[in-house]
Amino acid sequence: MKPTLRSSLKQWQPTLVWLTYAVGLAPAVWYFYLGATGGLGADPVKTFELFLGLWGLRFLILTLAVSPVRDLMGWNFIAYRRALGLLCFYYILLHFTVYLVLDQALDVTAVLNDTLKRPFIMFGMAGLAMLIPLALTSNRFSIRRMGAHWIRLHRLIYIIAACGVLHYALSTKVFSMEQLIYIGLIIALILYRSGRPILRNRKPRRYLTTSP
Repeated sequence: MKPTLRSSLKQWQPTLVWLTYAVGLAPAVWYFYLGATGGLGADPVKTFELFLGLWGLRFLILTLAVSPVRDLMGWNFIAYRRALGLLCFYYILLHFTVYLVLDQALDVTAVLNDTLKRPFIMFGMAGLAMLIPLALTSNRFSIRRMGAHWIRLHRLIYIIAACGVLHYALSTKVFSMEQLIYIGLIIALILYRSGRPILRNRKPRRYLTTSP
């Protein structure tokens, strides 16, 4: 990337981050409109619920992909990782809200029974519970105040990803090609994170030599 292009992108970075939020939330707004106008078919609640969960999964993949893309391809999207992570949280939270309010009619007992009876819901609940502290501490103040503890806390994203892929995989009996791609990507990204320290240690080191 040329220096002029890099400096230009740096200048427009705050605007591009807000644009990421706007574009990222547009699908939810569109599907809410379709639901309100009867455009989501015979079971609009279930369709909307699944749609929100799917977009949460997509933003989870994009969040996890930021570091590998930088390491392997040299493209640095670190400035947008917070926005992608928060979009993931917003969609998962909306997914749960639709399930709680529209699907279960705020019946907490029914939700608890459903969670104990269906393992995929249990994994989904666990993933959401772990996402909450990450979303609350996803700001510069928390980074400065928590220091190294912030890094350790945000490594939960990989456990969240594991819960997410189990929730997604166990929620259906028949896998489509799209589902297999999403599941495969998340597994690959988790494995990359696990093997990242090993790959770094195996990189050839260059030693400086001086003539006598």
